[in-house]
Amino acid sequence: QVQLVESGGGLVQAGGSLRLSCAASTSILSLNAMGWYRRVPGRQRELVAIITYGGSTTYADFSKDRFTISRDIGKRTVNLQMNSLKPEDTAVYSCGGRSWSGSWAYWGQGTQVTVSS
Repeated sequence: QVQLVESGGGLVQAGGSLRLSCAASTSILSLNAMGWYRRVPGRQRELVAIITYGGSTTYADFSKDRFTISRDIGKRTVNLQMNSLKPEDTAVYSCGGRSWSGSWAYWGQGTQVTVSS
């Protein structure tokens, strides 16, 4: 069982930056991929960014020019640097871990990001 704990959310003004961090209870290389998703109340969870075992990254259209996903294997963390934040980025951001069977089997509790206009 892999436990994931997010940190770094909060309130920021539009145009500002936040850095989210996800700490894993085991080596992140034990997972096929790790990623960040977000959810706005009343809407489905949506992909923000993914980083695979091999280090490849994938971004959503809304995040590719403003957000950067990275990892620190030694610290067992995956980070999400978010710049030029917009009010529509307000959501609960969750860290996920994808197993080698392909399922997103592990999730953190989520961290709230609120961007004020």
